[in-house]
Amino acid sequence: MTAPSQPQYYEHHIFFCLNQRTNGEACCADHNAQAAFDHCKAQVKARGLNGPGKVRVNKAGCMDRCQGGPIAVVYPEGVWYTYVDEKDIDEIVESHLQNGKVVERLLTPPHLGR
Repeated sequence: MTAPSQPQYYEHHIFFCLNQRTNGEACCADHNAQAAFDHCKAQVKARGLNGPGKVRVNKAGCMDRCQGGPIAVVYPEGVWYTYVDEKDIDEIVESHLQNGKVVERLLTPPHLGR
């Protein structure tokens, strides 16, 4: 079944894994994922990129890419990013969310899963 051709409510969604594991396994929450989410949300708002027809910054639970963590994914493209700090988040916001250019150096290697 094909979805009807109409404008999307948001141009981009960026999801941040904020999962916290209590069993000692690797998780994104151990890498300041909440701070990265908060920073991204603030940057998107400061640039006027938020709202209908633009960008939505969302929290997510585990996305099973823990080995590459911390993880964020941009849809509808399905581009997976591994980031380290606020500078990486700033680059994703400016390059991908604002200008539509994937940040190649931050791509999560495709083989990394849980």
